[in-house]
Amino acid sequence: KAMGVNANFYPVVDVNNNPQNPIIDIRSFGEVPTNVAEFGVQYLKGTQDQGIIATAKHFPGHGDTSVDSHLMLPVLNFDRTRLDKIELGPFIAAIQAGVSAVMTAHIAMPKLEEKTPDLPASLSPSLTSGPLRDDLGFKGLVFTDAQVMHAITKNFGAAQAPVMAIKAGADVALEPADIPSAFAALKAAVGKGEITEKRLDESVRRLLSAKAWE
Repeated sequence: KAMGVNANFYPVVDVNNNPQNPIIDIRSFGEVPTNVAEFGVQYLKGTQDQGIIATAKHFPGHGDTSVDSHLMLPVLNFDRTRLDKIELGPFIAAIQAGVSAVMTAHIAMPKLEEKTPDLPASLSPSLTSGPLRDDLGFKGLVFTDAQVMHAITKNFGAAQAPVMAIKAGADVALEPADIPSAFAALKAAVGKGEITEKRLDESVRRLLSAKAWE
């Protein structure tokens, strides 16, 4: 906080129940959903009590992957019943505890994204605006995971991915691979009506509210 850091991309509230997971590992609070929820809530409270935004990640759950999304796109063949049973509990606890932000994951979930099965949660309206905003009632900031990760750069254009993220409901398309191209693509999307000013205003209000809180 003294150095000007006002947002913490933590806690990781993924349930790390896959021993072959190459990326979540010790960043998680463990493999038991209730433990992850309890420790995650205490961490975010300690962070936000000091005026720093806490971020629960990686929605809707990156713990049961055996692929590193920094290198390629993980695919999880889970249905909503499975998510409700294991992955979503810690996110629900974090939201109920007042977490300021949630980070979406670069993971594909074909059973929840049937029309575009290779679309990651971070670019998916069905997973960002659906379960997170509509079902869980999250009102805070939504960050995507870093868009320079190969799960995105190998499968989606550096300019198009930020547009897809904002259309999906994210407030911040984090770390685009090419910032000038991303800005130009977003501006063009607004000009063509693909992204409405109303949609932009929603994110601007959330960002300004977060800055005012901090």
